Amino acid sequence: MPKTTFTREEIQSYAQLSPFELKDKFIQIAQATQADEPGQKEKSATQMLNAGRGNPNWVATGPREAFHALGYFALSESRRVWTADNLGGMPEQVGAAERFDAYVRQHPDLPGIDLLHKCVAYAVERFGFDRDAFVHELTDSSIGDNYPVPDRMLVHAERIVRGYLADELFDRRPPAGNLSLFATEGGTAAMCYIFDSLLKNGILKKGDRIALMVPVFTPYVEIPELDTYEFDVVYVEASLFTETGVREWRYPAEEVAKLADPSVKLVCLVNPSNPPSLALSDRVAGQLREIVARDNPNLLVVTDDVYGTFVEGFRSIAAELPRNTLLVYSYSKHYGCTGHRLGVIGLHDDNVIDEMIAALLAAEKERLNKRYGTLSLEPEKIRFIDRLVADSRQVALNHTAGLSLPQQVMMVLFSLFDLLDEGQAYKHRIRAIVRQRLDLLLEGAQMRISDDPKRAGYYIELDLLAEAERVHGKDFADFLEKNYEPVDPLFRLAEQTRVVLLNGGGFEGPEWSVRVSLANLDDLDYLKIGHHLRAIFNDYAEEWRTSKS
Repeated sequence: MPKTTFTREEIQSYAQLSPFELKDKFIQIAQATQADEPGQKEKSATQMLNAGRGNPNWVATGPREAFHALGYFALSESRRVWTADNLGGMPEQVGAAERFDAYVRQHPDLPGIDLLHKCVAYAVERFGFDRDAFVHELTDSSIGDNYPVPDRMLVHAERIVRGYLADELFDRRPPAGNLSLFATEGGTAAMCYIFDSLLKNGILKKGDRIALMVPVFTPYVEIPELDTYEFDVVYVEASLFTETGVREWRYPAEEVAKLADPSVKLVCLVNPSNPPSLALSDRVAGQLREIVARDNPNLLVVTDDVYGTFVEGFRSIAAELPRNTLLVYSYSKHYGCTGHRLGVIGLHDDNVIDEMIAALLAAEKERLNKRYGTLSLEPEKIRFIDRLVADSRQVALNHTAGLSLPQQVMMVLFSLFDLLDEGQAYKHRIRAIVRQRLDLLLEGAQMRISDDPKRAGYYIELDLLAEAERVHGKDFADFLEKNYEPVDPLFRLAEQTRVVLLNGGGFEGPEWSVRVSLANLDDLDYLKIGHHLRAIFNDYAEEWRTSKS
């Protein structure tokens, strides 16, 4: 294959972009190349293989059917209160459960009704709900005729999601005490709210030192650089190798030890990681516990655990360090529901953030009391989890805060589905899908990765420079570094094969690494991507051999 038509200077310029913006450039290149080829203009653009974005190509159909079945029942409840053309009333709570049971009996063939009935029965049995109150919450919320009350999260919804997190993120071993939840518009909103409220409450200040466990999801790199924050960022780098050329994507003890410095106020991690897609090891979790216990007791941890369900026996650092950790979780990847925007922030009631707010200087307390004074006669007693809610609506709009109620119902049904046998079978199926795709990618690319039981496999990050050294030795790796930009392989892939990948350097990973999403293409497409990646790699090797002759 020929070299890319882009000059080294052009590639250097584009490499300054966020990987997600650079991805759009690769898509343009791939589409332009396709259109320029004879006979290609009429063909579908799906021939481009875009493994740059992590939106999965599977959806959980069962809980969605249950959601729609609930909608029909909810409309019947509305019509029984007030019947007119296209006009109904607010569903009533008294007798709601009995009417629901009757509706289930009367509509046995309605898609989703059986699963909905199972979900309701399971929730009542496990959580001890009053049936009328729970069915009414589901019914009224699916209609969406009220503001969210409580604004942070509906009462039954919070208990169900807490149970889901206890099973799936805490390995059925939740820590003692209560985990309070704030339902948010996806994990992205959760990230924004957390950084914003920590700053507004004086827990973090502009220019403070924070740490990132890298590689990491790019926004965690880019947000601290904004002029709002201008944080002094320390990188904790996953830099271990199992052998020459085979990167382990694990954190050496000396890297984690950076967090022992009390000047480091906060550490952010994605667990399992993005892009390497590995859950935090027990060794690192233990070291973090020791650091908090001995050296840095007020260290705050923000853990984004969206991929936790893809690892058997996953246990969040929020279970290991409940007093110090803000938990972020999104339903998007597991259930194929990025468009629903379903996320939560979790914070244990016994936490260091509330203690730090209570210990602020008098002037800071006075400032915060004025900020939140319209919400309570005792604003100093407002917990941080509730300040997050208020700040999400500029405080003044706190009375209309909260995630849309139909979205909360969808979150509830996803959670209850998972807790049933049907949901567990679905979970194991999607795990098998990403592992099959990983195997096909590696088969095509002829590359090796470390064996790791904590691998989620939702993404994979391949270190091309390490692979160069493994296959052809250090001379070849030095040749690549000297003669090409780290993103040159991605330009070649887009231009020559219509394959779109992301640059690992944009995630603060090795500059010569590439990120492949294993979630959004058909299985055999990953075999093709692997073949293309190996062909590009072989082209570099041939150029190296020619340069030596």
